[in-house]
Amino acid sequence: MTDLGKLLIVFGVMLLVAGMVLLALGRTSLPLGRLPGDIVYRGKSTTFYFPLATSVLVSVVLSIVLYLVGRWRR
Repeated sequence: MTDLGKLLIVFGVMLLVAGMVLLALGRTSLPLGRLPGDIVYRGKSTTFYFPLATSVLVSVVLSIVLYLVGRWRR
């Protein structure tokens, strides 16, 4: 049961850090969410938004970071 508690604390800290990073990035002029390749369709009464390029970029960055963390822990 203590392992589950530790895991929940780690996930909570990771969510807190991710939230702080997102807040900091929101205050900068980085075009995340408005990259070429992000799909936006505006109809008469609806808007469909799919951040394809942003998702790929975030995935690549997180993959590199997690790879480096995994190598560092060995």
